[in-house]
Amino acid sequence: MWKNILGTVGARYLVALLNLLLIFVNAKVLGAEGLGLVGILIASINLVTTFNSIFCGGTIVYFMHRYSLRDVFIPAYLWAIFGSMLATAVLALAGMFPLGYLLDVYLLSLTGSLITANSRFLLGQDRVGAFNLIFMIQGGLLCPVLLFLYFILGLKDAEAYLYGLYVANLSALGCSLWWLYRDLRSCLLQTSRTSLHWREMLVYGLWGNVDNLAEVCTTRINYFFIRRFLGFAGVGLLDGGTRISESVWHISRSIGFLTNSQVAREKDPQKQRQITLRLLRLTFLGTFVAVVCLLCVPEWIFTDYLFSQEFKGITSVIRGLSVGIVAFGCHTILSQYLIASGHVRYSAASSCVGLIVLLIAGYFLIPAYGIPGAAVTSSLAFTAMACFSFWAFLKSSRK
Repeated sequence: MWKNILGTVGARYLVALLNLLLIFVNAKVLGAEGLGLVGILIASINLVTTFNSIFCGGTIVYFMHRYSLRDVFIPAYLWAIFGSMLATAVLALAGMFPLGYLLDVYLLSLTGSLITANSRFLLGQDRVGAFNLIFMIQGGLLCPVLLFLYFILGLKDAEAYLYGLYVANLSALGCSLWWLYRDLRSCLLQTSRTSLHWREMLVYGLWGNVDNLAEVCTTRINYFFIRRFLGFAGVGLLDGGTRISESVWHISRSIGFLTNSQVAREKDPQKQRQITLRLLRLTFLGTFVAVVCLLCVPEWIFTDYLFSQEFKGITSVIRGLSVGIVAFGCHTILSQYLIASGHVRYSAASSCVGLIVLLIAGYFLIPAYGIPGAAVTSSLAFTAMACFSFWAFLKSSRK
């Protein structure tokens, strides 16, 4: 287990270091307004990808140990294609992103969803090394490609960032299909002995999607609020501070994937609980130490060297998010336990609690305090999610 933990955390922090470099480069190349536009587009793509997780996310890991690969693979791929169309259209009609980027949001959401599906197939087979390599290709390739586009080809706008995403996504998708080629070929050639379990997967996936969608909204809906009050430049400042703070989450997300995989394979409730508590303690310690180190960085490091003077006030964002970052890291582990042990409704309720707290707190804090208020709002929401998920863990593990 420790080998998988260290490998997964190491892979994510290697990518995190490249993305951290990319944040600083983007801030200088695109400026606060350009970074804000990219942030809105990425948030929109994440919402569509999250919607597709009904069949393309944790549903795969849960059901592939219960039914044939064919019965899980076909719904996942079909939903990725048509779910991306539906969700992108809804976001476009709601005015969540500029309409000129409609096709880009759809295509990047589609490829991202297919990568997610393939990586979950690999994780469900305990092929952690291949799972990590897909993540490294998708996340790590973006930085060198963008550096080439920015400084060699001279493309310095949001479109260049999207080009980089296309290269990274298509490369990761191609590699994941190569690693799954034998599995996918055999499952397509075989005749399924059971009907496609659409209804059961849909029910499980809907609860999981409520969870994921509420969670993504809780982490990103402030972007759209800030855009309304302060424009793309305000979103850029919030995005810069948020991404610096969220780099800590690579610890909890890495361990969370392993929590999901191990709990899903383990049938003994007592052992499931022991696995979760052990990984929860490790996650809390790691995220707490990382956040304390982050808080020790003075603002002039960010404004004079890493970003620019446009990002003055970024440390107030980091301070406002600090408690919530640790709380959300713990929530991630507990949420993965709830999903993998079949208590997905509790996890969904936890994310909904966070979203409700965010909307209520944001109604008062964002208009009054602007960007620092948005950071504190997120922190309150993350803490509420952690408290509820811990209560749900205690309740479900005693059954």
